Parts: sequence; C-alpha cells; structure tokens
Amino acid sequence: MDQNGDMAQVNLTNQPENLVKPLVKKSKFKFGLIVGILIMAVAGIFTGYLLAGQASISSGGKITSRNLEEGQAVTKGTIVGINDEKTFSDVADGQLVAGGIDGEGSHHLERSGGESQNVYLTSSIIDLDPFVGHSVKVWGETFSAQKAAWLMDVGLLEVLD
Repeated sequence: MDQNGDMAQVNLTNQPENLVKPLVKKSKFKFGLIVGILIMAVAGIFTGYLLAGQASISSGGKITSRNLEEGQAVTKGTIVGINDEKTFSDVADGQLVAGGIDGEGSHHLERSGGESQNVYLTSSIIDLDPFVGHSVKVWGETFSAQKAAWLMDVGLLEVLD
C-alpha cells in the first residue's frame, strides 16, 4: 500500500532471480574428508605391520628363523624362533611329542618323572611338527590352563639331539 492507502504494484523485474537458496551446498569438504580418512587408515595399517615385524628386535629379541627352511633337516643345534628372553623367559626340555591334553596344547614335552611333569605346548611362532620325536629345549611364556599342569606358548626352540 502506498501513502494514500492504494494498492501499489510491485515491479518484479528488478528483483534478483535466485530468491531461494539451496539448503544443501555442494562442497568438496566431504570428499576431501573421506580421502583423508582413507589415507590415514592405510598409513596406520602399514605402520602397524612394520612395527609388528620390528617388535621382537626392538625388545632385544633376535629372529633366528621362524621355521625350518624348505628341505632343511632337523639336526642337533638347530634353533628356530625369536630370541627374546623378556617375553619367553620360561624354559623346559624333553622329548617333543604330538598331541595336547583335553584340547590344551598341540604338542607336549615328555620329561622324567612321569606324566605329571609333562609340559603342554602351543606356538604362535614356530611349527612344532618337524621336531616331533627329538629332544628339544624350549623357551616360552606360561599360560594358565584348565587341564594341563603347565601350558606354554613356545617362542624359541633348540634341538638337543
């Protein structure tokens, strides 16, 4: 309305064309954020992989060999595993036999004194199968068990005979 109370005509031709702005603004921010997160995830996985391989060495351990090489014979003095006395501080020796006790251990050491002196073994580092039937000395970490009197995760193994 104008000053006289009459209806005034509005001239729409001089008005800007885009009176309504879009609610969603197209942005490169989301794309950049997703790419950044993916790069950080890949870098984290790669760094973890490298550090895991160096963990035993940085803690004083020396990797001798994780397993026997293809075609390598089991002979007296053969040593496999990781020489890390901080982690693998428990030591036992005896005749290596396949089989655990009631699902605990994949192998066991038969020692003098009868079955109560057996050490039940598992290993996340060494394949124990090639050493079955040999007299061995093992270094490992003791774990609590339900059935086994002594359950050890073997980290280093030396063939004695």
